[in-house]
Amino acid sequence: MSKKILIVDDEEKIRELINKYLVNEGFEVIEAADGYQALELAASENPDLIVLDWLLPGISGLEVCRQVRQKSAIPIIMLTAKTEEIDKLLGLELGADDYITKPFSLRELTARIRVILRRVDPGGEIKTSSIKIDDLEINLDRHEVLSNGKNITLTPTEFKILGILFSSPGRVYSRLQLLDAAFGYAYEGYERSIDTHIRNLRKKIEPDPESPRYILTVYGIGYRSGGKPA
Repeated sequence: MSKKILIVDDEEKIRELINKYLVNEGFEVIEAADGYQALELAASENPDLIVLDWLLPGISGLEVCRQVRQKSAIPIIMLTAKTEEIDKLLGLELGADDYITKPFSLRELTARIRVILRRVDPGGEIKTSSIKIDDLEINLDRHEVLSNGKNITLTPTEFKILGILFSSPGRVYSRLQLLDAAFGYAYEGYERSIDTHIRNLRKKIEPDPESPRYILTVYGIGYRSGGKPA
């Protein structure tokens, strides 16, 4: 079954170009011209991924991202004309999985869509299907994380990073290694964007995000997993 992509952009020409390219690549595409329509379609059509423009009339792409993320882990790629790193990190803080700066190539956008969709079903590089550390359980087959038996909703990017860290307990990963492993392509973004994903992860899985026990910082290098395997 083809994956359904929701394209959100107020410029009709951009929507048409993306739509035509993605359909030729085997995707099903639906479109929204503003934030309100995007929220309606995200709820009613249950797309597999949203390509979301930052600047929209009425309600911004960032607000759409925030509201979608409150209810769903649908992958989101932000389209932005902004080049400041702080702006891009803001989108990641609100739960976006990735961003791409305008102007962009349709081939690159499609590649990023495929990479993120593959993260929903992690694939063969992680051999263990279930990992249990203290009160945290990660099921890689079901794309599920439980803390004390309670389900925790992660974005595909967050889940991928968590799976990478805990598939090799104690191994130290640099930021670039985590970005490369999680995104699967030569990442052109800001290296410290991984810090934003880690911060979001800690808020969701750590009993005390200020004193993490599951994701530990290795100062000057990157991150490693913590806790005791059950």
